Amino acid sequence: MDRTLVILKPSAIARELAGAVISRFERRGLIIQGLKMISLDDEILNEHYAHLVGKPFFPSILRSMKATPVVVMVLAGRDAVNVVRKMTGATNGRAAELGTIRGDFCVSNQENIVHASDSPESASAEIKRFFRPEELFDYQPAKIRTIYADDEV
Repeated sequence: MDRTLVILKPSAIARELAGAVISRFERRGLIIQGLKMISLDDEILNEHYAHLVGKPFFPSILRSMKATPVVVMVLAGRDAVNVVRKMTGATNGRAAELGTIRGDFCVSNQENIVHASDSPESASAEIKRFFRPEELFDYQPAKIRTIYADDEV
C-alpha cells in the first residue's frame, strides 16, 4: 500500500468540514494510518512551503495556515497519492470540478480546504515532517477484501 499526507487546512476547520472531508476519503476506500490535530508554526511552514518562501504572497500563506489548528493525516491505499489528488481537485477551488473536495467545498485559490502530497517522494518527506513512526499504524481493516481484489492488496 502507498501512503500520502493530507492536511485539512484552517479553511476546512473553521467551516467545520473536517468530518465531511475525512468521510469522503474513507468512503473511497482509503485507510487512515495516522490522524491528529496540530497547530502549525513558522518553522514547519517555512520547511513545508520552502518552494514558496520568497514569493510575495508567502506571508498570507503563513497567516492562513496559522488561523486555526489543522488536521494532518496519513492515508494508505493503492496509488494513494494519485487517488487523493484526483479527489481533491484543482488547487484553485473556482477551477476544481464539481464532485471533487475543492469543487464542492471552496471557491478560493488559497483557502482551498486541503493540502495533498503531489508525488510519492513528497508524500514520504511530508509524512516524516508531520508524524513520528510510532504515530502511524499499518493495518488492514476488515473491509479490505471489499475494496481491493486479492492481487491488489
